Amino acid sequence: MTDGTYTPPRVWTWEKPSGGKFASINRPVAGPTHDKALPLGKHPFQLYSLATPNGVKVTILFEELLAMGFQGAEYDAHLIRIGEGEQFSSGFVEVNPNSKIPAMLDRTTTPPTRVFESGSILLYLAEKFGAFLPDNHTARTECLNWLFWQMGSAPLLGGGFGHFYAYAPESYEYPINRFTMEVKRQLDVLDRELAERRYIAGDEYTIADMAIWPWYGQLVKGRLYDAGEFLQVHTYENVLRWADEIDQRPAVQRGRMVNRVWGEPHRQLPERHDASDFEHRTQDKMQA
Repeated sequence: MTDGTYTPPRVWTWEKPSGGKFASINRPVAGPTHDKALPLGKHPFQLYSLATPNGVKVTILFEELLAMGFQGAEYDAHLIRIGEGEQFSSGFVEVNPNSKIPAMLDRTTTPPTRVFESGSILLYLAEKFGAFLPDNHTARTECLNWLFWQMGSAPLLGGGFGHFYAYAPESYEYPINRFTMEVKRQLDVLDRELAERRYIAGDEYTIADMAIWPWYGQLVKGRLYDAGEFLQVHTYENVLRWADEIDQRPAVQRGRMVNRVWGEPHRQLPERHDASDFEHRTQDKMQA
């Protein structure tokens, strides 16, 4: 380190945690750290997750499917506390060797099908139930364009901007400026598209919206990184209109609660094993 400039060594070695909020769970190797089987519930789908934006994508889709009457979409949502390293258990690694939430088991197949990566889970469920994914070739392709746009773009928002702006042990001008510029460019991309469309892929609400909203919709609504004023999110009027409309959907409100262990108690549902679990939370709010 000279005058604030880092000179990489010829060979990088892992000598200490990198610092920041998630330093204790970041490591340069894969595989399990401990033996522990995953719990199994009674429903066809077993979800192992946390209510981060990536986790919320999937619980929103499950709740939307159930709201449409697809009873075969019943699911158990088991809490995975990533801050405690539960994603590195032998059972979780067996379902997702990448040790990231969300991960899912479909027990309607023999043997059960493992599905990991949030975008893959959304596409898998949309195809399985024939919902929230257009049948028309052109419309389907547009939906998938935006689904994959989100998968490629959000790491720059989360691991890039979010890390350096909100979580890094020290603030550095260059990475914050670099990722702020990119996030604002991404918001402008969405804003220009949504000026012409009700939803991101057209007039139909799809898995593309469910993928993008937990990141960019919640960002402009002030729920990510406390960065609304910094990013001037109020200037993205079309994104705000879209975000507000989706935010009002009952299934989205339920999906946000699942596997949530922070915030207002009545908005937390650490585990979901039955639709009545939401009713109990509503009753708790009324009694509080």
